[in-house]
Amino acid sequence: MLPIKNNIPIERILAVDDTLDNLVLLQTLLEVEGYKVDMVPDGKGAIEYVENSPPDLILLDVMMPFMDGYDVTRHIRSHKEFDDIPILLLTAFHDVSVVEGLDAGANDFIRKPFDHDELLARVRSLLRLKHSLDAQREMARAREDFVSRLTHDLRTPLVAADRMLALFNQEVFCPISDDMKQAITAMSRSNNNLLEMVNTLLEVSRFEAGRKSMNFADCNLIEIIDEVVQELQLLAEEKDLIITVDNQINSDDENATCVLGDRLELRRVIGNLLGNAIKFTDSGNINICVQEIPETQAGKKQISIEIEDTGYGIAPEDLPELFKRFRQGKNKRAGSGLGLHLSQRIVETHGGKIEASSQLGKGSKFKVILPKQ
Repeated sequence: MLPIKNNIPIERILAVDDTLDNLVLLQTLLEVEGYKVDMVPDGKGAIEYVENSPPDLILLDVMMPFMDGYDVTRHIRSHKEFDDIPILLLTAFHDVSVVEGLDAGANDFIRKPFDHDELLARVRSLLRLKHSLDAQREMARAREDFVSRLTHDLRTPLVAADRMLALFNQEVFCPISDDMKQAITAMSRSNNNLLEMVNTLLEVSRFEAGRKSMNFADCNLIEIIDEVVQELQLLAEEKDLIITVDNQINSDDENATCVLGDRLELRRVIGNLLGNAIKFTDSGNINICVQEIPETQAGKKQISIEIEDTGYGIAPEDLPELFKRFRQGKNKRAGSGLGLHLSQRIVETHGGKIEASSQLGKGSKFKVILPKQ
């Protein structure tokens, strides 16, 4: 825990210098101002200190034996959890490379011998920066926690309502007319749409909070596609749409269409893309094409899944914003703008990418590219 003075946490500063006199000077100047200063004589000790007890600010000498200030800065910045710790470089040389220090990840630098007032001003400035970043992160965490709790609490009544509507439709409680069955079916569909939206929002919030976990295993993409098509076939038939699956990977190897991934999440991506194709297509067909992409520069093969429809298409000005969170298209059937964003996050987590192309009035094509097993 941070030391406390007058109910206010005392800010901790780590001073790193191979010259003891310099460390004592820094400690004296800063502790008079109310800061808690810990001293370390070398880069290795500084890294160990930061990893065990991250300070609020690091004052780091550039010229040190074995590991200089640039190397220490690079090492600290290589750990994401230490990104918000400001680093002020100290140097006695006038030919120091400012560019190298800033590229390494330092926030500022000051020359020795330094003016006391200038040093204190830079320390205060960097600590204000850290306080601002801490406040932003805390607000983001609070928002993510609120969204996660809200969506989780919303799921309970929606799932209960879905089960109750199913019981009504099965005439468990009493016989109902055909008109009532149609009304209940419409209510159930609306409830399921809302439940799907809540589930999507919950998944997005997990990604944003860094709490999303994946269970990677061998996944046969053709099997997943067939399952999704079978599940959504009824919706397509209601609009007289024809869904075709074109597997262009001709091989006797059962692993030819396999990737390493989370089956449930890949199913979510394909389901979302096919569901959108059905939603925005009133006539014609939807074609799903699976093919192998030749070896990339990294020497790895990839598999692409193209879902092409003959629907409304997407306006050119909407394409660059298509995968952004909460982006809603101009089409009156557009949803919350979360489904495509979530799909992109899932695909990127699998080391792949998702692309979209479209011609207004003639249809759209979404292409998912995944590294092959």
